[in-house]
Amino acid sequence: MQNGAEFEGISVHNFSEKILEQVVHFHVMKLSGGFFLWVGSAPVLSNLAVSMSSKYDSMPLSTLVMGDPSNTAPNSLAQRLAKKTKKQVFVSYSLPMTDSNLSLLVENRIKKELELHAEHF
Repeated sequence: MQNGAEFEGISVHNFSEKILEQVVHFHVMKLSGGFFLWVGSAPVLSNLAVSMSSKYDSMPLSTLVMGDPSNTAPNSLAQRLAKKTKKQVFVSYSLPMTDSNLSLLVENRIKKELELHAEHF
């Protein structure tokens, strides 16, 4: 307990998968009330988005904290994950935006991991 609230430490969960001939790595850090998700093929933190639910809108609020604003992948992924999990979500998406199929397959892989290992999110 910390300040009268249940305190959970940060836990880490990693997984990888070959998607469209490219190895994609996933790194999840479970935080108190949310999680950080990094997706990439090389150890680079090129962007960071955050999203959280709002009592004023059915769609979670989302903003890009750092990175190229023309790359909407981290923002939209964070928003969809926040809506699905009802948690605050930080996302760094460091994959090339050359193939929309890759983005869809990556998101499906994340959803599969969420179903299999919800305790890590």
